[in-house]
Parts: sequence; structure tokens; C-alpha cells
Amino acid sequence: MATLRRTRVLATALLLAVLPGCSEDKESPPPIGPSSTPTSAHTSTVHPTEAEHASRAVDAKIREFYAVLSRLRQDTRQDLGRLESVAISTELTAQRQFVRQEHRKGRRQVGETKIANLAIQSVNLDSSDPKSGKVPAVLVDVCWDVSDVDVVDKEGNSVVSPDRPDTGWTRHIVANFNWSEDPEGGWRVASGEDLKKMPCSPVS
Repeated sequence: MATLRRTRVLATALLLAVLPGCSEDKESPPPIGPSSTPTSAHTSTVHPTEAEHASRAVDAKIREFYAVLSRLRQDTRQDLGRLESVAISTELTAQRQFVRQEHRKGRRQVGETKIANLAIQSVNLDSSDPKSGKVPAVLVDVCWDVSDVDVVDKEGNSVVSPDRPDTGWTRHIVANFNWSEDPEGGWRVASGEDLKKMPCSPVS
């Protein structure tokens, strides 16, 4: 069982200290291969307009990802299948498991998780071998804001720690396993990892 650090950290920020694990998803694509992991700079062989187009699509997908997570955590009647429209691979497995666990415990989110800062760090549009995980991938740093978010139990009592931070940083890899057929709409959040950075300012 692999442990997803980013999912644990964001879950902790939302709750007390929820540590969702990750089990193998038989239907998940292969993990992102080394050549698909974006480097610290834009790939020199990628035409600027193509990279910019991918960046805009990924920006929109990240915002949709956080909005869908809020909807699912707020309402237990929501269809978890909606996660497949925004996540894939290990991120899909982890988020699906976490939301199910919270629903079973009778917990629900109140308020919206907001994006205070979003920065595209790099773009790699190599799609040479999708079967081995070599797919277009974009590295994104996100500062999320949960200052207006509470999590309550069945009785409506808050289960949020008083020490919970209001903001935190996560680095996501957003990948497109369907690049050849859907270069714009095939992006999904594939993974995330917490970053040790100075907190950003909450959304005003």
C-alpha cells in the first residue's frame, strides 16, 4: 500500500489528521514515466504557443478539480464517478478512498476550498510512449485556502483541529493520457505532493 503524502497533508488541513492510503487501481493508467515528469524549465522543443495552450487547459482543470472535491465532500449524495472527470492514476484512487471514508464516518465539509495561488512550473508534451507512462505532463504549484472550511460530524460538531493551517502548498502533476484524441480536454490531476514553502495569503 503506497502512501500519498499530499493527500494526507490536505486531508489534515481539512480535518484533524486523516491519513488515507492508496491501493492499486486495476483500471488506472501506468504511473507517469520519467520522461513525462516535467523538468524545472519548459521543454525547449515545445512550441511556445502549444505549451501555453496546455497551460491554460491545465489551469482550468486544477480549478475544476478543487471545486469537484468540495462538492463531493459537502454532499454524500454526490456521485463519486465525478472524480474521473478531474483525476486519474494515484490521485483518483486516493481521493476516491478518502471521500468514501469520510462519508462512512458521517463527516461532511462546510464551505469551499479556494485556490489562493496557482503557478505553472513546467510543461512537457512528450507523448512518445503512453503505455509506459510517457505522456504530456504539466507541473503545477497550488496554494489552497481552507480558512472558510469546516468539517462536521453527524451531530454537526466541528472535527477540525484548532491548529489547522489556513493555507498550504501542493505540487501537482497534471497529465494527459488521451493526448492523441483529446489534447485539450484529456488533462487529469495524476498526483500531488506537499511543499514546504512560506504560507500564501488567504483569498480576500
